[in-house]
Amino acid sequence: MRPAFASLAAIALASLSPSAAALAAPPAPESQPNQDAAILHDVMEEFWAYVLERNPTLASSVGVDDYAGQVSDYSLAEMDREANQAGAFLKRLDMVHPDRLNEEDRVNFAILQRMLREQVEANAFGQRTVNFTSYSSWHQNFASLASNSPFDSKADYRSYIDRLAKFPQINDQSIAVADQAIAGGYTQPCVTLVGYEGTITGLITEDPTESRFYEPFTRPRPATISEADYEALKREAAQVIQQDVFPALLKERDWYTENYAPKCARDPGVSSQPGGADYYAFRIRQMTTTDMTADEIHQLGLSEVARIRAEMEKVAAKAGYDSREAFIEHLRTDPSYYAKTPEELLAKSALQAKSNDGKLPGLFGRLPRLPYGLKAIPAETAEGTTTAYYGPGSPEIGVAGTYFVNTSKLDQRPFWEIPALTSHEAVPGHHLQIALQQELEMPEFRKQLAFFTAFVEGWGLYSERLGIEMGIYDTPEKDMGRLSYEMWRACRLVVDTGIHSKGWSKEKAVAFMTENSALSAANIDAEVNRYISWPGQALAYKIGELKIRELRQRAEDELGENFDIRGFHDVVLGQGAVPLDLLERRVDAWIAEKAG
Repeated sequence: MRPAFASLAAIALASLSPSAAALAAPPAPESQPNQDAAILHDVMEEFWAYVLERNPTLASSVGVDDYAGQVSDYSLAEMDREANQAGAFLKRLDMVHPDRLNEEDRVNFAILQRMLREQVEANAFGQRTVNFTSYSSWHQNFASLASNSPFDSKADYRSYIDRLAKFPQINDQSIAVADQAIAGGYTQPCVTLVGYEGTITGLITEDPTESRFYEPFTRPRPATISEADYEALKREAAQVIQQDVFPALLKERDWYTENYAPKCARDPGVSSQPGGADYYAFRIRQMTTTDMTADEIHQLGLSEVARIRAEMEKVAAKAGYDSREAFIEHLRTDPSYYAKTPEELLAKSALQAKSNDGKLPGLFGRLPRLPYGLKAIPAETAEGTTTAYYGPGSPEIGVAGTYFVNTSKLDQRPFWEIPALTSHEAVPGHHLQIALQQELEMPEFRKQLAFFTAFVEGWGLYSERLGIEMGIYDTPEKDMGRLSYEMWRACRLVVDTGIHSKGWSKEKAVAFMTENSALSAANIDAEVNRYISWPGQALAYKIGELKIRELRQRAEDELGENFDIRGFHDVVLGQGAVPLDLLERRVDAWIAEKAG
């Protein structure tokens, strides 16, 4: 899943991971019965208002117009201000005794306290100056602004143009932060940056009306805007893109090629950076919401790789091949498994998505109202990024979710991966989970910011496995595609810890992925670059999925014939994304209730 456009501070908040300690209540002095809940609710309300104020584009995406035309502050000074404010909120939460809260508020308290604590902790690392990866950057995030902005009125278009005009400010602030990364020794490794300048220059077109920034003005004119006003807005937008956005992008390109690229890191592991080992330990806690060590995760990954290899051997034999390797070689090289055109790949993906839609009522009691669409990943990033991703929508402003499919390098995008890929990125994976979260009755900060990676990506991987029950892996090729994707995430545990904790080279990581998965060479290269440039994030998938599977097995064992798969899934998704310890607590309570 790729985060929606917001300031880096907001994106950081969205992935922070609380732990079980927040639920441990301190000794409670005498106080009024509702005082603790009142303090918590005041802090939650003020925190959300502060987030909206500091992240104007996020505010617009959820239907708040108070900050129209404004953009976030991307400076280091702003990071410090937000961390200081987080500390002030924490001091007020210290007055709350969780034992006096009801269960719902104890969860709210635990999540908010840990989000704030980890925001403060993250800001103390020099790695806070790392403001782009091989997967995401300030210019690409800005180019996606229109995908989650309202365009219903003249004021909406006015706000968008005003924000376009502020891209030079965002660019200058972001470059200044990255300059501090250069000075401090926190640059991205050279091996991840091949072709990176293309993600910048690919946004520049000879005609500004053909750029991604102009896309809102290619839509049908809203009835609330006169034809004359709409034409004037279109002319102004083209002028701002030509005179403000494009020159800023050229400035960024020159800065990158002349200043940043020559200072790229030679070692791929974050542990080689100042304070890198401590930072990686923090990232493990943040991304997995557990206290596992790098060594423990590495060994878990090796164990999972061995288990999945054995399953792959069985599928290969079922397909009539002497070995897993022989079947994989066939899958990688037979041209009948690959699309000839982008449209063919999109059509296959759309058909799978619609087929999955029809199977959902048998597995879920509650389904989201918000639909999702299908689009190709933008061309300027496609060749260097992952095979697909999901972009959240917004019920408040009438924007659907989007399943983005990579239509570059068609000879690397096999049809037999589509069932597992679609189940993860669309339904029953990211779209179903995130769209449901957006509809839940809970504090706004949890609906919009609490996207704990271990839960969100763990659910995505678990959803791939649900495809077995949905009957979508109806050929050995598709089943090998599912196992290859599970192997991909198991390999991540080994490769991410190998690179950032054990001194692995990129070449060793690529070789390990090639030996164990059925992924294409292009996917493996892009993925390993992602793990190098985004330490720890890749650990969340398998650890989250294994926890969900563990909890389901526990429920099946304890409830027997009373186990209800629809009820189980509704419970797992029913409080939005949470740390894994809180998920376990909720499922255990459901099991006890059903058993009783």
